Formats: sequence, C-alpha cells, structure tokens
Amino acid sequence: MDREGGKGSLEPLLEKITVESRLKVDDIELKKHKAIERREIFEEARKQLWLAGPLVTVSLLNYGLQVISVMFVGHLGQLPLSGASMATSFASVTGFSLLMGMASALDTFCGQSYGAKQHGMVGIHMQRAMLILMILCIPLSIIWANTASILTALGQDPQISSEAGQYAKFMIPSLFAYGLLQCLNRFLQTQSLVFPMLFSSGVTTLLHILICWTMVFKSGLGNKGAAIANAISYWLNVFILMLYVKFSPSCLKTWTGFSREAFHNIPSFMRLAIPSAVMVCLESWSFEMMVLLSGLLPNPKLETSVLSICLNTSTTVWTIPFGLSGAVSTRVSNELGAGHPRAARLAVYFVFAMAMVEGIFVGAMMILIRNIWGYAYSNEEEVVTYVATMLPILATSIFLDSLQCVLSGFYFLVFTSHPERMLLQQGVCGLWLGIICALIVQVSCLLIITIPTDWEQEAKKAKDSVRVYDSILS
Repeated sequence: MDREGGKGSLEPLLEKITVESRLKVDDIELKKHKAIERREIFEEARKQLWLAGPLVTVSLLNYGLQVISVMFVGHLGQLPLSGASMATSFASVTGFSLLMGMASALDTFCGQSYGAKQHGMVGIHMQRAMLILMILCIPLSIIWANTASILTALGQDPQISSEAGQYAKFMIPSLFAYGLLQCLNRFLQTQSLVFPMLFSSGVTTLLHILICWTMVFKSGLGNKGAAIANAISYWLNVFILMLYVKFSPSCLKTWTGFSREAFHNIPSFMRLAIPSAVMVCLESWSFEMMVLLSGLLPNPKLETSVLSICLNTSTTVWTIPFGLSGAVSTRVSNELGAGHPRAARLAVYFVFAMAMVEGIFVGAMMILIRNIWGYAYSNEEEVVTYVATMLPILATSIFLDSLQCVLSGFYFLVFTSHPERMLLQQGVCGLWLGIICALIVQVSCLLIITIPTDWEQEAKKAKDSVRVYDSILS
C-alpha cells in the first residue's frame, strides 16, 4: 500500500515535470523560430536596400534627363514649355512607356534564369528583347515624325502642336537608345549589378546639364536643342553600359556574345512582354492623357504648362517606388527561380511597407515646398501660384502611386479608369482628382490579387519555365 501510495503520489509530480519540460522546449523552439524570422527580415532588408538604393537613384537620373530638358525649355516662355511638355507626353504615350513595358518582361525571364543558375540564358533573353524593341522602334519613329498633324487632328492648339511636332522629330534618335537602355538595365539589374548602372547614369546626367545648356541657349536651337541633348545623353548612357557588359568579368557567364538563339522562342517572349507593356502603358497613359486633355481646356498654354510641371514632379517622384519595384521584382524572380517561395513572399511584404513610408514622407515634402516649387520651371507668378494649389492634391496621388507601383512590379495586371473626363470643368484639379480615383481602384485590385497568392505554386511555375528553356538549350 505504501509503495502504491508512493507511486501514486509521484505520478502527478512526474507529469508536472514532463509538462514543464515540454513548455521549456516549446519556448526554446519559439525563440529560435523568432530569431530565424528576425534574421530573415534583416537579410531581406539588406538585400532590398542594396538593390533599391542604386535603382532608385538610377531611375531618378534617367528620368532626370527629360526633366532637365523641360526645365531649360521652360525658361524660354510658356509656348516653348507647352510644346516641349506636349511632345514629351506624346512621346511617353506612343513610345517610351511601350518600350519600358516590353523590356520589363526581362525582369521575369532574366531574373528566373539567373536565380536557377542558367546564366547563358540571361544574355540570350536580353538579345531577344533588343531585337524586338529595335524593330518596334521603326513604326514608332514614323508616328513621332507626324506628331504635329496627329495633335492637330486631336483638337490641340495649332501653335502648341507645331512646337511639339518639331520637338518630337528631334527626339527620334533617343527612341532607339531608350529601348536598348531598358534592356541593358534589366540585364544588369537581375544580376544585382546595379552600381555600374549608377555610375553610367550619374556621368550621363551631369554631362546632360552641360549639353542641354549649350544646345538650348548657346546653339540658337531653342527647344529643339533640348530634344537633341536628350538623344545625345541616352546614347552616351547606352555606350557606357555596352562597354561594361562587353569587358567586365562580372558578365562573363551571362554575356557570351551574340547568339542565333535570340531569334528563337520570340512568341514565348511576346506572351509575357505584351501583358507587361499593357500594364505599364495603361498606367502611363492615364497620366499622360491629362496633358493632352489640358490642351482642350480654356487658356491651354497656362493649363498645359501647370499640368506639365505637376506631371514632371509626379513622374520624378515615381522613380523612387519604381526603383523599389525593380528591386522586389529582381528579388522575387531570383527566389522563385531558385525555388524559395518563403523568401519571395517576405520580399513582397517588406517592399510594401517601404513604399508606404516613402509615400507618406514624399507627400509631406510636396506640401511643405508647394509655394516655391513652381520657380524651378517658370518665372511667371501665375504659373507658380497655380502649381502651389495643385501640390496638396499631387501629394495624395504620390502616396497611392507608390503603393500600386511596387504591387504591380511583379504582376502583369492593371485596372484603370478615366473618371477625369467627367471632371474637365474643374480644370487641372479635376483631371488630377480623376487620377486619384483611378489609383484607388488600381491599388485595391492589386491588393486583392497579392494577398492570397500561393507562393509555393509560383515557385513551381518558375522551375517549370526554367526547365523548358534548359531542355531547349540541350
């Protein structure tokens, strides 16, 4: 009885010790799991900031070429500014955005191939994209050559249309350079070779200031000189990057020279490039359309000038989330290609948080400098005052645009509408309020798509895609 009683009294004690041991083990495992999660988040932050910092700067510098040109032209008067702004918007709608969208398919093709260590395919994908984009530039250049007549047919002011037509004709050489530049940037970006891009863009932009000043004010070409300066600077950037790709040891595995393989599987590239171009174009068109619509408003020279300043400001700021988008696109494609869905999901969540912080900060800055920002583009008080009333509205759209930009960095889908057409009677403010409505719809739709994504399935798709190309090469 004593033994049984002693045994019975030990059982609760043993059970208590067992439970406490299990709790300690669980607590240790939980702490280990949290420590691993912190390390993963820290490592993802390091990788994305290492990519995003240079990519944001590169985006700012590349777009800065057009902004600098418009700034120089703006000091020639309202009509040259309106013409250059109209031509730049028309060029973006009919050329630059299309080339950017087509080239962004390389984020997926090159990124997944590099992540799967199929290095030879990275260069072949770039060659294929270059071939397609150069062919596409031929009909686009014909459209640019007829800019004046097209704008007149759309009901734009004849004087502005004439100025825009001259500006667009002299921008045609920059079209081909821009297409090559987009392909080279994607090729290097997907390998995380971002500092050569940073160096090339920095040198080009610094020289562009001097080139633009010379061509606009010293050569007597006026606004046409700014268009020529754009072409010179874009080709200079392309030349520097081509030299790097050709001679740098960093590209030995991914660039092995020109290959006939670039002429194969063009339909496969187009199946991804076309939806990508549609995504970029619809977003870009919804903004650039406002400049064309502003030409139909009363006092079109003032309205177009103000809207051009707002659009240039918005697009300049947009290069920041665009750089973040490039970083997350590279990270997701590399991780999916390597079969790491957890890391791909973490990359998406982290960049979304970064975009929210960036959108709030930049929007606040826009509001603080609203009374002086207009002077960067014009000396006319009427223009500066009008710009000051627009910047708070612009700040709202900048926040929303930051979110949609990083979300659309890895999904070829966009929902856009143009309620701005119903707001023409409110002038430029009405146009931009319409854009805000469209951005709200777009961000909502992209969130609905992103949140339930099955990352395991996406990693499987990436592996299958790389396997297909591997079988083709063999």
